[in-house]
This record gives sequence, structure tokens and C-alpha cells, in this order.
Amino acid sequence: MIKFTIHLEPRTKKNHQRIAMKNGRPFILPSPQYKQYEHDCGYFIKPRSKPIDKAVNIRCLFFMKTRRKCDLTNLLEAIDDILVKYGVIADDNYNIIQSHDGSRVFVDKDDPRTEIIIEEVRENDGQAERNSKDARKE
Repeated sequence: MIKFTIHLEPRTKKNHQRIAMKNGRPFILPSPQYKQYEHDCGYFIKPRSKPIDKAVNIRCLFFMKTRRKCDLTNLLEAIDDILVKYGVIADDNYNIIQSHDGSRVFVDKDDPRTEIIIEEVRENDGQAERNSKDARKE
């Protein structure tokens, strides 16, 4: 199990995106606020000798500064991309990130942060799920 905390107010890539042109084609750029957040996250993430390339559950506890509504899916997408950028995980595809079980959003106006817990998913976890679905069909 790997645990660490990013002591920054959580940000998403989706807010305040910009459209730019390259070779006559439009593409979307993340906001300057997100780019700064992504950069600053590097101070809280310890480099790994080898990125994780096994099936994992990434549990993220987001502590927001205010009660303003936010989108958990967008917060998770941003963290997944940041974990890839800093070499914690090899990729954010479904073979590696198999779940975000236990991820939630809370409010802590005095200490906004993201607590991340990465745990390996055992092979028989998926088999138990399949067996459970098969049992319900009968």
C-alpha cells in the first residue's frame, strides 16, 4: 500500500479550459490554474524507481476549501493524469486503475488537500465479482 497527501486545494482539468489552434486545428488546453496545480503536486509526490504497472485501486479523499459543488469524476481524472505524469503509475487505463473504490469529497476549509491510497488489486477480487453476478442470474 502506498499513501501520501497533496497539501493543495484540489483542482480539475475541466474548469476554465481554453481552445487553441495548432496547424489550423482547434484543441483544448487546461487552464493556467490547473497547470500550476499539476506542477505543484510534484512537490508532494515521491519519485518511484519503477511506475506501478499492476492492477490497483486508487482511493482519493478530496478535502475542498468550500461546500461548492464539484464533480468527483473530474477530480479523479486530474489525479490519475498527475500520477502518470510523475511516474507513480505507468498508465491510467483500466488494466492498471481498476477502481477508485472509497473515493469521496469532504470539506475542510482550514486544510484543503487530497489524500491518496493506492492498493494492489488481487486477481481473485475480480473473480469474486463475476461469481457474485453469476449467482444473481440463477
